Parts: sequence; structure tokens; C-alpha cells
Amino acid sequence: MHKIETIPLENLVYILIPVFIVIAIFAKWKLPTSYALYAIARMLIQLLAIGYFLNTIFASNSAEVTLGILSVMLIFSSWIALGTVKVIRKQWLISAILSLALACGLTLSIIVAKVLELTPWYDPRYIIPLGGMILANSMNSLSLAAERFHSEIQTNNDSLRARNIAFNASLIPTINMLFAVGLVSLPGMMTGQILSGVSPFIAARYQIMVMCMMFASSGISAACFLTLIRQKPTKK
Repeated sequence: MHKIETIPLENLVYILIPVFIVIAIFAKWKLPTSYALYAIARMLIQLLAIGYFLNTIFASNSAEVTLGILSVMLIFSSWIALGTVKVIRKQWLISAILSLALACGLTLSIIVAKVLELTPWYDPRYIIPLGGMILANSMNSLSLAAERFHSEIQTNNDSLRARNIAFNASLIPTINMLFAVGLVSLPGMMTGQILSGVSPFIAARYQIMVMCMMFASSGISAACFLTLIRQKPTKK
């Protein structure tokens, strides 16, 4: 097994060459460059900061710290998920938090206890990245479910029909991803493992785990959320 090479910072600078070619095209065509430059600068700062932050978290190896980080991620992802329905975001926020907590908790527990058999169970090197993947994907599905349910309920008073349409719509991106994986795209996790020297057969097993957890957590979170909000009247 080959160990992935560490990229020196001075070598990383070279990847900015094609980036600034695109910026030059913006300028040549008299398009605004400030937004793209701001996005690049923010990306660099955020990734370097999160690299340092995660390195500190991994070194702590604490169950309390790991669960605390997941809790913060849960609250932020719930708030972001309802961005498409800001008018009633506060009304549905608790339902979003409960739904994401259930989906993430159930899926992550099965992965930790049965699939990976982690020791200790709170190993932050696994829990935080996997928890983040689950929450990010579930957040997107919940966002689609919330937007579609709100749209349907405004034009159609049949909440059962609105729920079913919203649930189906929320899973379309995830189902499309299942069809595309391995044929159209080679997912990031699998690519990263292969680059680090892991056998493609082993990397494929991990990716199967990831795809199943994404589909399951998306479906569970969307179903729970739609069930909870359907029980309460929507304030227009």
C-alpha cells in the first residue's frame, strides 16, 4: 500500500495558475472579478482553518467534544435546510432538528457499531467526517422536501398528496446519484482513498457504505420532517 504524498505549500501555489487564468478571462471580458476572488480567498481561509481545527479535535479524542461538534453541525444544517422557506423557518425548525437528529443518529450508530466496529465509538477521525456527510446530504433532501411541501400546500389543501409529492422530489437527487456512481462519476471519498493507496476493491466497499447511508438518511430525515410538519397548520 502506498502512502499518499504530503503536498508542500509551495507546490500548492501552482494550482492557482489555472485559477487565475479564469480570473483573467473575467477581466478580459469586462466581467466583475470581485465575487470570484472573494470566493477563492474565502475557500482558502476556510479550508486552512478547518484543517487546523480538525487536527486539534482529532488530537483531543474526547466523546464530549465529538458529540458537541455534531450538535453544532446539526443545528446549523437544520437552519440552512429551511432557507428556501424563510417565511416559516422558525415554525418548522424544531421539526427539522428532530428529523435530522434521528436520521443522523440512527445511520451513524449502525455504521459505528456494526459496519466499521469502531473502538472507541467516538473516534473523531471517523465520526465527524461521516456525520458531516450524513447531515449535508440529509439537509439537502430536507430542504427540497420543505420547499416542495410548502409550495404544494399553498396551492392544494390536500396535505397527504403534498407530503407524497414532496417526499418523492426530495429523493430525486440522491436516487440520480445512485444511478450515476461508478458510471458517470467516481465519488470523492473513493477517489481520495484510491489516491492514498487503498485498493479500489476496498475503496468500493467504503463507497457502498456511503451511498447507502446517504440514501437512508435522506429518506428518513425527509419522511420524519414531512410527518411532523403535516400534523401542524402552516401559518401563511
